[in-house]
Amino acid sequence: MKRLTIYLKLAFSATAILFFTSISAQDEGFIYGKVTTEDGDVYEGPIRWGKEEVYWTDMFNTSKRENKNLDYLSSRELDKLEDRYYDNDNLISRFINISWDDDNDGRFVHEFSTEFGNLKSLRMRSSSRVEVELKNGEYIEVSGSGYNDVGAKLRVIDYELGTIQLSWSNIEKVEFLPTPSNLDEKFGEPLYGTVICDLGEFTGFIQWDHDERVGTDVLDGEEDGDDYEIAFEKIASIERDGYSSSIVTLKSGRKLDLRGTNDVDDDNKGIIVTVKGLGRVDIDWDEFDKVTFKEAPNSGPAYSSFSTPKKLTGKVEVDNGDIHTGEIIFDLDEEYTFELLNGENDDVKFIIPFYNVREITPRGSYSSIVTLNDGSEVTLEDGQDVSDKNLGTLIRTKSDRVYVPWDRIKKITLD
Repeated sequence: MKRLTIYLKLAFSATAILFFTSISAQDEGFIYGKVTTEDGDVYEGPIRWGKEEVYWTDMFNTSKRENKNLDYLSSRELDKLEDRYYDNDNLISRFINISWDDDNDGRFVHEFSTEFGNLKSLRMRSSSRVEVELKNGEYIEVSGSGYNDVGAKLRVIDYELGTIQLSWSNIEKVEFLPTPSNLDEKFGEPLYGTVICDLGEFTGFIQWDHDERVGTDVLDGEEDGDDYEIAFEKIASIERDGYSSSIVTLKSGRKLDLRGTNDVDDDNKGIIVTVKGLGRVDIDWDEFDKVTFKEAPNSGPAYSSFSTPKKLTGKVEVDNGDIHTGEIIFDLDEEYTFELLNGENDDVKFIIPFYNVREITPRGSYSSIVTLNDGSEVTLEDGQDVSDKNLGTLIRTKSDRVYVPWDRIKKITLD
């Protein structure tokens, strides 16, 4: 793939440390709440989603059930979108669900993904449907079909009973609450460190193979016929050794050349680093070089640091010189500051909350320059949000609603 230019301030490490130290204390970065079962039992404490999500910055991933924004498009504009679907040889369908019903329900429906810190509660409506309550009191019904966050078993470290594992079918509601500064028990200490990849260095909270997040999680591998299960809290660094093995250095200084599992070879799903001011950086195994673990300054952003969700507002500059100002619905879908902008740079995926974005400037059909709030720029491609797969932007002005197709957008500036 053609290498794109990235102008990120890769001194993100220092920025991240300052941020996480200033707004978080001790254990406040871990998901915490109250789970009510169908039988009326209530458990309160730290929560882990399956074997994965454990932080407020982790993502709750589902799908929206409808796209009401299509109601504001004319029949001609909708026809053009459908034509683009066919013209792109079904490329758009990789990113969104498209059906051709008589009304707009179910057409051009997108994912619903957000950090857990933006959620107030979840109420289970069926095995695959969930009513999401946001911190601003709004409700969204989502579908979990195809997403493992819906249907997962939840583990709660109840303050009286200890660890309880709950089946999804037995859960009625999850209410999210601020986490106490100091927990008596937790799932483990955060994985934190610096990842070196072909694109640069990123420092922050780490998810190994998209799964392992805390020091008590285990890295599997084998060497000379011996199987190893090593807690991450014992590991100082991991360095990719080609495609099929990794050099694992323990804190004791011992080195192992491990292979044979997706923790240490090219079946690894990727290494995610959560970086303040940017978002999540998902590094493909082929791009990964080395991670060096270090003690985390704390557990990450607290629940209180996630502000009440607000509408996206700003201005859209059009190729004919017009400027439209008002509420912005980006890609005919994202309309809140907590929603996510996705794109890639050299096989490294970027998942950026809109609250970190200042400007989006399309560059031809395949990429865009994204300017962050600190002035850093990253050029992204290969995504629904940053290429001609984008469905365009709807602007709610004081007096009207204006739709601007992607190929006519010159720049989007967010407030």
